[in-house]
Parts: sequence; structure tokens; C-alpha cells
Amino acid sequence: MRLLTVLLVILAAALPAEATRRPALAAGPYKTTLTLAQMTGKQGVVETASGTFVIDLRPDLAPNHVGYFIKLAGEGAYANTLFHRVVKNGIIQGGDPLTKDPAKQAQYGSGGLGVLEAEHSAEPFTRGAVGAALRPGQPDSGGAQFFVCVTDQPSLAGQFTVFGRVSEGMDVVEKISQVPADAKGAPSERVVIRGMTIRDIPPVEPVPFAGETAEQLEQHKAVLETTLGNMTIAFEAHKAPEHVRNFLQLAQAGVFDGTAFHRVVRGFVVQAGALNYRSAPLTDKQQKRVHNLQPEFNDTKHVKGIVSMARGDDPASTTTSFFIVTADAPSLDGKYSVFGRVIDGLDVLDKIESTPVNGESPTTRIDLVKVRIVG
Repeated sequence: MRLLTVLLVILAAALPAEATRRPALAAGPYKTTLTLAQMTGKQGVVETASGTFVIDLRPDLAPNHVGYFIKLAGEGAYANTLFHRVVKNGIIQGGDPLTKDPAKQAQYGSGGLGVLEAEHSAEPFTRGAVGAALRPGQPDSGGAQFFVCVTDQPSLAGQFTVFGRVSEGMDVVEKISQVPADAKGAPSERVVIRGMTIRDIPPVEPVPFAGETAEQLEQHKAVLETTLGNMTIAFEAHKAPEHVRNFLQLAQAGVFDGTAFHRVVRGFVVQAGALNYRSAPLTDKQQKRVHNLQPEFNDTKHVKGIVSMARGDDPASTTTSFFIVTADAPSLDGKYSVFGRVIDGLDVLDKIESTPVNGESPTTRIDLVKVRIVG
């Protein structure tokens, strides 16, 4: 309940009394001259000091809000404005033209409003939703200011207008929300919007390796770059094609980079690739590559150098974690999906296996710095 109160206070910020009075606009509320066709399939690219995120605009939900957003972005109105309000893992709010001027800090949150009538819809205020900020108690006071939901905010439904949704860069939005702020949500540092551009939504990128045959998949190799040296893996796609395809896709997306060899069992296996040992969270784009795999158990024996996917009790619980066998392990045969073998760097495997451990955990972190695809 407290978070809801904070959100509503921030989104309809407490403004000076003169700023909360409904302005007399002789021309009436803004109506876009753009057609639905002209606004459909557009994105707003928001470049900030903390990184870039992309908004898919929704003129089907709020045509005048989208038209006004496109107009302001084209005029460069958002350049050098700030995200002036944040709630950690809740929302971020920006776009006030007054925030360009540090001397007007007391007025932040009051600028650029009173332009748009509400365009409410059934679109939910879930993670990534982009809405128009308002004056307190004035539903038809939208304008330049906007906010992004970092997490689901169902309590905002029926009170604010959704006009877009973040499709890329939610990690950047989260990072902005986590900037230290005071009790009113004012960040302790200036989070600058460096620029805003409008572009057509680009074509969907083809999924890498998706159409390759087992023979084509086996033309690739993976180099595991670790803090103890490199190992090269050759793939056995004729035995486990989907596991090979998945490993290649994860590697190309950088999912394995920054994980660790977190488990060492001498005379048995070394294990790596688990996301809870990753040095940084996955981006949204990387997270989309992670999914469970159906087992592809096969007749390849688990001998030294074999690479197989780890799993839980459920045979279909494989995601990113894999292990390399350091000695004959017949107890694993037919129970885990073998998809490759080390063809170079067995000395590095020996170094990893011989590292000091506490139980099965290395006492010194062994980073899997990068998995690089060659061939």
C-alpha cells in the first residue's frame, strides 16, 4: 500500500498551487495531424547517461499521446531533460522540459503538462508499460512527461494513459530506477536523456543457427576462455542437435560470459554456466534465449573431455549449466545429454579439476570469461 501511495504521489507530483490549476487553452487539447498508418510501427529510442532503451509506440491505444511524443522527439524537446523521479524497481519518470535547467530544480515535475486529454484503454500497466504523467486530480493534463513501469503496477489502471511499451533495454530502465533518491523520489544524481529519436520498428532478427542441419552445426566449435586458460569444444550434433543449437545460441548472445566453474568434483566433473554465478544479470534480450530443453540422451559414453548438459531431477530441466567429465563416469551414461567433447585444452581441464575446493566449490573463483564461436 505504501508503494502505491508513493507511486501516485510521484506520477501526479505535488506541484506549486499555480501549476495545479487547469490552464485555459484557447486552442483546446492537442490533436495529432498524423494518421494511424503514419504512426504505426514506430519506436522511440531513448539514449540516456545510463544506456539506451527502446519504446514500441502504440497509436492504436492513444493516438494523440503518440502523435505528441513523436512531435516532441522530432523537435529535440527531450534532449538534455532528466529522469527526475524514480521509485526503486517501481517506476521512472522524465521528460519535463524544466529539468534542462538545474536552477529550476524546485519546479521539476511541473513542466510540459496540460496538453493532452486522457486516452484510457485496457492495456495493462505491466513491466515495460510507458504512460503519461499528470497533474494531481487532473486526468486530462498529460503532456511531455512520461513514466516507465519497472514492475507490474495494476493500481494505475484507469488513472493514466498507456501509449507505449519498452521492447529493449529494460535492464537500463531498472538501473535508472535504482539510482539513490530522496523520500520524494528525486534522484541524487542527474540522469540525463541525451537524445530521443523516432524510427521504424526494425525487422525481426533471424534466430541464429535455427535452420542449420546437424552437419552444419558440427562445423562450428566453441572456445571456452577461462581464467586458467582456453579449451576448445567440438560438437556432436548428430547425437544432440537441439542441445548443440541451444549452446551456440546462448554463446552468441553472451549468456555464458561472466559465469564460473562453480563446481569441481575431482575424478568426476567440473561444472559451469549456471546463471546464479554470473557476474552481471542477463539483459532482457539474453534472457529471451534461455529456455528448458527436452532431453536428447544418447549412447555416447561419459569419458574424460565429454561435455554434457546439467539438469535437475526433471529430465527436461536443462537450461544453461553444463559439465565436462574429468574421468570415466558410466553412472551418467544415458541419463544426461552429451553434446560435445574437448578437443584442445585438456591441460586446462586438469588445472580446473586440481584447484583447491571447499566441498565442491573452488576456493578461488574460476571465471568462464567468454565462450567464443569459431568456424
